[in-house]
Amino acid sequence: MADGVHAYLQPDGGWCLNNAGVIVSDEGAVVVDTAATERRALRLKEHVDALAPAPHRTVVNTHFHGDHTFGNGVFGPDATVVAHALTRTDMAETGLALTGLWPDVEWGRIEVVLPDITYSGALTLHTGGRRVELLHLGPAHTRSDTVVWLPEERVLFTGDIVMPGCTPFVLMGTVRGSLETLRRLRALEPVTVVGGHGPLAGPEAFDTTEEYLLWLRKVAAEGAAAGLTALETARSCDLGPFAGLLDPERLVGNLHRARQELSDDSASAAPLDVVEVFGEMVTYHGRLPDCHA
Repeated sequence: MADGVHAYLQPDGGWCLNNAGVIVSDEGAVVVDTAATERRALRLKEHVDALAPAPHRTVVNTHFHGDHTFGNGVFGPDATVVAHALTRTDMAETGLALTGLWPDVEWGRIEVVLPDITYSGALTLHTGGRRVELLHLGPAHTRSDTVVWLPEERVLFTGDIVMPGCTPFVLMGTVRGSLETLRRLRALEPVTVVGGHGPLAGPEAFDTTEEYLLWLRKVAAEGAAAGLTALETARSCDLGPFAGLLDPERLVGNLHRARQELSDDSASAAPLDVVEVFGEMVTYHGRLPDCHA
């Protein structure tokens, strides 16, 4: 994408098939997110080691979800892990819970390796003369998302705030916050956007995400007015232009969050029961969604 700036993509971008980034310098590498399973994390590490022979590793976690963090440990005890302060809190509290949603996945020997360094608003890394800006723009996909911005190269790693070709997911974040964060991401004027899942994109990826979230708000309000549950609303609505996005069952979780925001105008809405809502997503899908991690 630019000299020394690489995206590591895992097709097709569905559940737990996340993207990562590698920013190379003479000192080593900054790695943006890891992977869900030991096997996939080791494969990522092989690519990082080939690109950056120098030993130093800084791992940035864009949020707490296991597909972005479970591979931290493969980079060894000398790697420095950096994340938002609340990402560290949520990683510690959540542990390996993600593995329970897909018990048949070969997760391998994974562990929760917590961040060594945390920040709250913004943090700039200086590596090989390059500025790597970590920005928390407010709650969006989760309450503690980090985007990684390279201002000189105009490359933006968004984490799961943006996932080109995939259904957005705000069950553990907010619709309101996501829309505000998208506005602020546009203002950066990136040329290349690396989403948390899916193919490389440009700033047009913000448009699809925003359109979905605005549609979601409308559907949630109409369903609530009709006395329907989130699951009933999802089953009754037409996905329209969003029918081709991966993992459409996320609509159920998104509706739970959007409906809560109809009566809760706080910046960060209260937590929802993720396991219970995931069960409704399975019901909507007709079976456990595929996870090819």
